[in-house]
Amino acid sequence: MSQIEELQSRITAAMDRISQGLEMRASGGDGGLAEELEAVKAQLEDEKTVSAQLEERNKRMKDKLDAAEEYAKQASEDERARLKKLDDDLQSLRRANSQLRDNNKALREANQAGVAEPHLINKAMLAELEGLRAARNADRAEADVVLGELTRLLNGADGDSKREDA
Repeated sequence: MSQIEELQSRITAAMDRISQGLEMRASGGDGGLAEELEAVKAQLEDEKTVSAQLEERNKRMKDKLDAAEEYAKQASEDERARLKKLDDDLQSLRRANSQLRDNNKALREANQAGVAEPHLINKAMLAELEGLRAARNADRAEADVVLGELTRLLNGADGDSKREDA
């Protein structure tokens, strides 16, 4: 921003000098006006070159910003998919744990009544296996979310170092 302000002040100064030169010429005094006019024209051309360079730099920076925004958008879509999978796995884990609690309650009641129910034992073991599977899936989904975030951060760090090299 300071470069733009500097450029603006330089252009304003050049315009003031041109205006003063035109006033001197209109009043009839030469006083080296032709040389000063040529110098002012050269300065004006220099300012136009600087202005064009700044516009090109702004265009490149906007392109980089657009690319970074697109990357962030894609990363957020991937993140949402990973979080949805994690949520689904956690819901499955909650259901399996609820079923396990119910089966364990039924086993305790059967044991208190002195009745050994083999099918209740089998149901409890199946529920426990389902709970273990759900816990493993939830752990895997959580690890995927963490890995995805780490990958995004590392890719962002790589992009920052590449931008610094340029």
